[in-house]
Amino acid sequence: MSKPTKMSTALLVTAMTTLLLIPAFSAHARVTKIVITQKTSPLYGGRSFGAAGQYEEIKGTASGEIDPNDRRNALITDIQLAPRNARGSVEYTATFTMVKPIDMSRASGLMTYEVVNRSSHLLPGRYNFGGDPGDGFLYNTGDVLLWSGWEGDMRFGGPGETIQLPVATNADGSPVTGPVLWRFINVPGNVNTQYFYRFVPGSVPGMGRTPLTLDTSMATLVSATSETPTGVKAGVTRIASSDWAFADCTSVPFPGTPDPTRLCLRNGFDPALLYELVYTAKDPVVQGVGMAAMRDIVSFFRRKAQDDVGTPSPVANQIRYVMGHGISQSGRYIKSFLNLGFNEDESGARVWDAATSEIGGAQGTFNIRFADQRVYEQSALYVPGAEGPLWWADYADVARGRPAWGLLHRCTQTNTCPLVFEAYGGAEYWYGRGTIGLAGTMGTEDLPLPPNVRRYYMPSTTHGGGPGGFSIDQPAVSDLNGMACALARNPNPEAETLRALYVALKAWLVDGIAPPPSAYPRLSDGTLVTANSAAMGYPAIPNSPAPDGVMNSLLDFDYGPLFRYNDESGVITNLPAPVRQVIPTLAPKVDADGNEIAGTKSLLLQLPLGTYTGWNPVAGGVLKGQECVLAGGYIPFARTRAERLANGDPRLSIEERYTSVSNYYFQASVIAKKLIAQRFLLVEDGVRITNQARQELSASGLLPIVWPLPLR
Repeated sequence: MSKPTKMSTALLVTAMTTLLLIPAFSAHARVTKIVITQKTSPLYGGRSFGAAGQYEEIKGTASGEIDPNDRRNALITDIQLAPRNARGSVEYTATFTMVKPIDMSRASGLMTYEVVNRSSHLLPGRYNFGGDPGDGFLYNTGDVLLWSGWEGDMRFGGPGETIQLPVATNADGSPVTGPVLWRFINVPGNVNTQYFYRFVPGSVPGMGRTPLTLDTSMATLVSATSETPTGVKAGVTRIASSDWAFADCTSVPFPGTPDPTRLCLRNGFDPALLYELVYTAKDPVVQGVGMAAMRDIVSFFRRKAQDDVGTPSPVANQIRYVMGHGISQSGRYIKSFLNLGFNEDESGARVWDAATSEIGGAQGTFNIRFADQRVYEQSALYVPGAEGPLWWADYADVARGRPAWGLLHRCTQTNTCPLVFEAYGGAEYWYGRGTIGLAGTMGTEDLPLPPNVRRYYMPSTTHGGGPGGFSIDQPAVSDLNGMACALARNPNPEAETLRALYVALKAWLVDGIAPPPSAYPRLSDGTLVTANSAAMGYPAIPNSPAPDGVMNSLLDFDYGPLFRYNDESGVITNLPAPVRQVIPTLAPKVDADGNEIAGTKSLLLQLPLGTYTGWNPVAGGVLKGQECVLAGGYIPFARTRAERLANGDPRLSIEERYTSVSNYYFQASVIAKKLIAQRFLLVEDGVRITNQARQELSASGLLPIVWPLPLR
């Protein structure tokens, strides 16, 4: 076992010192009351998990208040317009769920806080193979798991974790107003009514973006026949205000029943067009209070024995370490949370000792007036997400004329930075603009990582990774807009790598064992290049699209003078936002098969059955050829040499590569052992994957079996 690193030792000493200095209650910012509403004990039919034993689930609400004048809360957009209680504080109430060992003497002392994604828990189903509880990976650790609501546009008390947040109001009682934009893409035919967003279960129609007036002459609706990635439209038609309404026409003919959450077109929507609506909204939710609530809820369960009225914490004095974890939208949230300094609570203590930003390429709209978290496409046109830093250490953004800044700037000043893992795949580069965090906006240098940060790139993967397995037959895929993508589903997995990284981060935090070295594309070694076929070395595969023109480049938007770019916060006044310049986004270099070279390669990618891409073009329609939202793709190899030659495919066939199932299995076993030694694969996962390869390939008929194994 290696010795603790200087960084981990310093973090631990600082955390212990800070803990001793914390008063029983700060004057403001704290959870004032918890209410336990439900307890299920034991969970999962009484199943026992390793040394941790049985688990139980506790659900409840946490109410709290924050000081709007404290420097740690001053960055919350519209905080000075939020209503206050008699003590001058801003209040919130959030739901929470805790899953913990029944016998806390058998717990590990570590609590993992997962930032929920649109109110949903993702971590258990993603990390426990077979679903929750599945193989019990997370529960065998003895860790406590915690979730709470943070997103103000979900119905409080609805499914998942929710929160009651304040609404901004002017001092004279008048509503706060401003422009908002909705885009309707891939609308089905024979439809005349659409909500202003793609429906998310539990969300509240119009929440925080209600039209100030239903008078359509005060709004603008246009259609277009096509649009470039930089927002240049063709066939633009402004739809007369008399031909559409803020209304529901599903059962009442146009102009329908007035409805501030839906739009009705007199002649119905045309699926061959895109539509763009700009109107004045009122009553924005003060969304940034959700970040402060998350901060204080974590601090309460970590540090407090009871609330203000004497209700005891279910884990009082039992938590020594906390790891934050975010997946996709929540991974972006992790970056914004740290960027805005929320990892320091109002007593000056560190909130998360360690944090993982998983498959989150950029930041997000978490502290912007009239932002809507129900929008999935955080890298879509006009939607903020990459205006602030995507890099960790300070870097001068000369291309956009912004001062030196980094995601860890604020926590560095207060000595509250956590240990950080950044883990993502191909879709976060091709759609999420993630390579800007590697080489900056100039794209000319490898930006250094601070000593407390590790970056792990899972090459040639789609968003979240594929299901794994060893089949060359993959289904068609559509993106989050429902648009058909040109390539089949990418099965290349991420799950095994992520489980190993969870163990590695915990070991770094608790035991001081340095994690595996960062692994990602770099300019200096030639694995980060211009995003075209020639520079990437992408092969000419017959009857398949090339990556040229697919990359979602970084657009430098002008959101107006009230937007704070490095904070990814503030007020947007320009919509649609003008594009000041296009900043090219780089791409990973590939091998002769079209598979990416750099990063933490899965076993399947090291023994490929095809080309696995982090990109996948839209197959047709208004956005044809642009990147499908967060979608990767797959192009199988030919089965035999004869088939390859007949197709003119430059990639070797499966037959030529592996000759037999026994040979593939032998190579898989060697690679699994290497990945285990590198700590990118757990032993139990290596056994499972190699057995799966043998079984599935034997059943598929792709290769002759040829047992026993050849001698090597």
